[in-house]
Amino acid sequence: MTTNPLTANSYRLKAIIIGGGPAGIMAAIRMAENGAAVTLFEKNDALGRKLRITGKGRCNLTNAADVNEIVKNIPGNGKFLYSALKSFTAADTVNFFETLGLKTKVERGNRVFPASDNAAEVIDVLTRRLAILDVDVRLNSRVDGIFANGGKIIGVEVHKKFIDADVVVLATGGKSYPATGSTGDGFKFARQLGHTVTKILPALVPLEVEEDFVKDLQGLSLKNVRAVLKADGKAVAEQFGEMLFTHFGVSGPIILTLSRTAAKLLAEKSFVELAINLKPALTPEQLDARILRDFQKFKHKSIKNALVELLPTKLIPSILDLSYIDEDKKIDAVTKEERRRLVENLRGLPLTVTRTRPLAEAIVTSGGVDVKEINPKTMESKLVKNLFIVGEVADIDGFTGGFNLQAAWAMGNAVGRN
Repeated sequence: MTTNPLTANSYRLKAIIIGGGPAGIMAAIRMAENGAAVTLFEKNDALGRKLRITGKGRCNLTNAADVNEIVKNIPGNGKFLYSALKSFTAADTVNFFETLGLKTKVERGNRVFPASDNAAEVIDVLTRRLAILDVDVRLNSRVDGIFANGGKIIGVEVHKKFIDADVVVLATGGKSYPATGSTGDGFKFARQLGHTVTKILPALVPLEVEEDFVKDLQGLSLKNVRAVLKADGKAVAEQFGEMLFTHFGVSGPIILTLSRTAAKLLAEKSFVELAINLKPALTPEQLDARILRDFQKFKHKSIKNALVELLPTKLIPSILDLSYIDEDKKIDAVTKEERRRLVENLRGLPLTVTRTRPLAEAIVTSGGVDVKEINPKTMESKLVKNLFIVGEVADIDGFTGGFNLQAAWAMGNAVGRN
């Protein structure tokens, strides 16, 4: 029988977790399972505030993809997580929750949700597990400082009181959705302990555009379109799928995915271009032929009425205006040059992105504690012994679809496992 190193003598390792989000909770559970005396400090009045609103309140627990696919969907240093994700896969996440009594289901895009579609149930099973393991959960408790001596953790300050610790896990989250408690505290602590914090930018966030006509399109959702992000006229990123027009610009899944790249470009440029291919399945020649067929079908009508089978009604005036075509112009009067401009705009509706929405509206934070200063197998700081850094406070961010939560579970698991 192998002796647990944490309980080999009468002294139990004292571990403090700062932050009651997914990474912090998982770290607390795994450390407690391995015999540590764990105290979790959460400044909110409940655990998992941000977890409760993920997946529109349904909680997209993970993505049922293999490790390589998950790494590909974490553009913010996904390769750093390879070891942690191999040790705690998406299948392990599902098994972990089902062992706790939470039934799951897999939906489109391999997204894994609770069968109940209720994020609160996720919090409930995690809270019960913490209680069973006798983790000391202290709510409404803001940590004001982390202390080290001789390059090693010695404790934290809470409510002006010093509390000694053998291990501290920094799991405070990033700066997105500050109402959930992610106010950037962890970045301050990390800097004070000598860590580098990379530039903090919003990721998975809607984009604002210059064009006024988007206000007329507010609420219009488009499916099966291709959005191409351009800088200095050159394509730098593209996504195919669904998007949404808003009063300020554009949102929806493919826009959120592109927003990380847009934010980085906008940090250096005053604007970037966004072209929306409304008919990506058709070549210019095929699209022109389709338009001609519709013109023949509606040959006695005005052009605005001849496009009703090709485009959403709400979009037609904007497309015609961009193409310099009078919407009341009769079909037989439309010139070849006007038709060419129409095809051009259908295949590349031009938008000028001037900024992202504020960081407070972003789903995740891009940037954080430099992963070069973190051990990828254990999540321990390379600068301060017994300081562990997990979750969004590290420079880790992924696309929508359960990838960010899988990263959090895997990082928390890595701490406790080691």
